[in-house]
Amino acid sequence: MDNPIEKKIKDTIEENIAVKKLLLEKCSASIEKCGTNLADICGNGGKVMFCGNGGSAADSQHLAAELVIRLRGHVNRPAIPAMALTVDSSIMTAGGNDIGFENVFAREVEAFGKMGDALVGISTSGNSENVLRAMKRAKNQEVKTFGLLGNNGGKILSECDYSVVVPSDVTARIQECHILIGHIWCEIIEEMLFPEYFVK
Repeated sequence: MDNPIEKKIKDTIEENIAVKKLLLEKCSASIEKCGTNLADICGNGGKVMFCGNGGSAADSQHLAAELVIRLRGHVNRPAIPAMALTVDSSIMTAGGNDIGFENVFAREVEAFGKMGDALVGISTSGNSENVLRAMKRAKNQEVKTFGLLGNNGGKILSECDYSVVVPSDVTARIQECHILIGHIWCEIIEEMLFPEYFVK
């Protein structure tokens, strides 16, 4: 193959497929456990909070939107309470300025987290300090903690009640798996909460 761009495309897609095959082999059970426990939390009146940085902040907003609005356009089910802790620029900048960026998500959990809620911390490294502190705050408030992680899970893994650690150390491949896992969780939550919409 003489075209270097074509080779790069092929190699990247093959790497994506290889990581997703590992995800299937190693993480199916943990994906299911997280999804069903999130559904139980939502079914019992809890909400799901998401936090992360950069691409993981975008994933937080994406997944919160899937729950509040809907994942599948043809399924007109009721809203599911969810929120991304990444979206309020006034809170983020005031927090960064006044209490330090590492404390911003923890402060939001302090404000919004209630016993019976869930916090999903998304970090490709597993070591994002602001996510780590948010998870610790959540546990103090009896909010269940879910990690969507990569590499070896990092420091955040030990603060998770439930977690999925993508078996890769490549940030882009981890992020691609994170949104796949998040979509699977949303499907599980929808189908467990509203089975009448999915009767064949």
